[in-house]
Amino acid sequence: MTAALADFLRARFAEELEKARYAGGVVAKDPERFGVRPEDAAAHARFTIAAAEVHLALLEDTVVPNLGAEGAAGLTAEYQLRLLAAPYMEHRAYPHDEPGDVT
Repeated sequence: MTAALADFLRARFAEELEKARYAGGVVAKDPERFGVRPEDAAAHARFTIAAAEVHLALLEDTVVPNLGAEGAAGLTAEYQLRLLAAPYMEHRAYPHDEPGDVT
């Protein structure tokens, strides 16, 4: 289950990064159309892109390497994985636990 959930999150976070980059570019080109000041549009674009990059980095650099590890590191990694996945539970592709699944 944890490998499927990590793959699911990797795909969602990559989508979020792509969306942030696209939206940031659209708004930055014509901020007045969206009723925002150019500097606010640029700041928001930087923030949303950075947030998406941080989610990917956290998953790849901190969570995934410790999945399946013995002891506290493995338990913490699985907990972090589930926390990162929580906002996506209603997503049609979310890999829900099967009854009796303990992984």
